[in-house]
Amino acid sequence: MQAVSTKDRLWTRDYVAVCLASFLMSFSFFILVPTLPLYLKDTFGIGQALVGVVLSCYVVAVLSVRPMAGFVADALPRKKVYIIAYTVFVLSFLGYFSITESLALFILLRIFHGFSFGMLTTAGNTLVIDVMPSSRRGEGLGYYGVTNNLAMAFGPMAGLFVISTGDYTLLFATSLVTGFIGLVLGATVRAPKKQPIEGGEFKLSADRFFLKEGIRACVAFFLLAIPYGMTTSYMALYAAEVGITHNSGLFFTVMAAGLITSRLHSGKRVDKGFVTETILVGIAIAFMGGVGEALLSTAASYSSTLAHVVYFVTAFLFGYGYGTMFPAYNTLFINLAPNSRRATANATYLTGWDVGIGGGMLIGGSIAEYGYSYCYMLGAVLILVALLFFRRVVTPHFEKHRLR
Repeated sequence: MQAVSTKDRLWTRDYVAVCLASFLMSFSFFILVPTLPLYLKDTFGIGQALVGVVLSCYVVAVLSVRPMAGFVADALPRKKVYIIAYTVFVLSFLGYFSITESLALFILLRIFHGFSFGMLTTAGNTLVIDVMPSSRRGEGLGYYGVTNNLAMAFGPMAGLFVISTGDYTLLFATSLVTGFIGLVLGATVRAPKKQPIEGGEFKLSADRFFLKEGIRACVAFFLLAIPYGMTTSYMALYAAEVGITHNSGLFFTVMAAGLITSRLHSGKRVDKGFVTETILVGIAIAFMGGVGEALLSTAASYSSTLAHVVYFVTAFLFGYGYGTMFPAYNTLFINLAPNSRRATANATYLTGWDVGIGGGMLIGGSIAEYGYSYCYMLGAVLILVALLFFRRVVTPHFEKHRLR
């Protein structure tokens, strides 16, 4: 058997360090996702509506910084941008220890934290591409994504366990420590020297903040993100509505299992050249999961056992479908951009996703007044629309304009 050359070796020290740093960053973030609403109510005594407004400030901040993050990470040394953003992200946790009386200051802290998170994730998604061999990019992005999925699965669980002690200080200290360890690991990464900008000059223009060739793919990704946002935000409430109260939180564990399982092999198909084909397969599987979500209330009307089966099968299909398309979709954006604009491509990719997630939260909350099943009916329709749009519009455009 022919030995794998150093140039084509995926499991380098730098790649592993970036993946571990990403896991710890995401872990420190997801610890706070289910616990901050409780903290806000206990500390500031505010209602659920205002809690939603406070938490949404973080999302708005992330969205606001994405385009600029791509530009900065392309224009400046990527490693420096990554480390500075990571440092600010970690130091922001210190603010949670001291801001306990002013809600306005807490909102400003969340906005500041959101800016650093948006910059960090854009630079990190690009740095990992810089340190992996191009021949194994799809596989590498798949494993990199697994780190985020693991953090999504275990972070909220750890956060709820910590606050069961009633000690929010310990909660923030856990985020601070895990984030700091991730920063130390990230600092050890040896980033390759960036290629010079085409034409030797980086000019300010609209297309430097957004990848023009990625607009069509971004639209499809936006449509796919809306059902995902609905699922992560309202599935627990939907389960309670149809009578699934025991172990309802396992939906996200099963979903994470689907995400992780799919990424262990979908990236290899991408590396063999099946980029759009892999995305289409992933969308089709996600559509089956979306249909299962929409039919959950119907299943519950027949029997509790059937409802539980549909609930968990749906969770796995939904996770497996999205996990299949994620590394392929990221590769699609990268293949539409020159190497000097990788960060801009990643910023465009992440912006479509963030806007869709936010849209899913808002649309789902509005439709939920009439019943959560209607949210997921709409979600299934949007996935189908995204499937047709990707097949008819995005795929031909990608084949025509791809650079590699």
